Amino acid sequence: MRAAFDRAGTKYSKENPMSKVGFIGLGIMGTPMAANLIAGGYELFLYDIHPPKAELIDKGGKACASAKEVAQKADIVIVMVPDTPDVDAVLFGKNGVAEGLSKGKIVVDMSSISPIETKEFAKKINALGCDYLDAPVSGGEVGAKAASLTIMIGGPQGAFDKVKPLFELMGKNITLVGGNGDGQTTKVANQIIVALTIEAVGEALLLAAKAGADPAKVRQALMGGFASSRILELHGDRMVKRTFDPGFRIELHQKDLNLALSTARKIGLALPNTATAQELFNACASHGGSKWDHSAMVKALEMLANFEIGQKA
Repeated sequence: MRAAFDRAGTKYSKENPMSKVGFIGLGIMGTPMAANLIAGGYELFLYDIHPPKAELIDKGGKACASAKEVAQKADIVIVMVPDTPDVDAVLFGKNGVAEGLSKGKIVVDMSSISPIETKEFAKKINALGCDYLDAPVSGGEVGAKAASLTIMIGGPQGAFDKVKPLFELMGKNITLVGGNGDGQTTKVANQIIVALTIEAVGEALLLAAKAGADPAKVRQALMGGFASSRILELHGDRMVKRTFDPGFRIELHQKDLNLALSTARKIGLALPNTATAQELFNACASHGGSKWDHSAMVKALEMLANFEIGQKA
């Protein structure tokens, strides 16, 4: 394993008791995140339902036969899978992480899942003498590759301090929000804001186009004012140019809004505009758009208007 340094200059070595890292879930996000940890000098033990990509093995990653084996060999186990049932299966299913843990290890779930279920998962891991961090991310595939993810963490300060050097190899905006579940709650809040902002940008550009203005120039003008946002910058450009390859798939944002709405129901809260955004995603999905980028929500608005951004009014 190569020597490496964190941003504070701390040297890692095999003697470091937290230098061995497990990574479970090597999809679009997980593979570049794992690659960044290997590049940072960590010894990585890898598992996925599909064999790890050659690029990870070639760089020094070690393939394991199960999540249990990863937990047996690693000091810190990172999980990055699609949904709540997947995390449950990885942690507590047959040959899962829980079967391979020993006291003092740390489990870090970087998936985006239910805040309520997260608290239950944490209790089960804590009962085994291990710490648990929920650390969902925002930034998509681009952020994963560039190690510029926003990471929102829930869990104990001591565990956070031990894992922070790993977070710094994967992201830039790293915040310990509070206790277990608070990281997932923050991610759900993030996804509400993103969805509603996509909807707002879509309505604005659709109005501009239908009124006869050039939507590209309208977007450019708005970028200099109070309406400016990353959504207007990136997804507004997608809407104008009609480039809806993901990115972040609609089906994944549907999952996240389902988490928001189900959590709201359990705590007695109404989220009316979140529900509307979900219905617009549902409309896209019903037209074969589950795998479109989530900026394609605008297509549902265009169907309602019988008018497409870019066509002549």
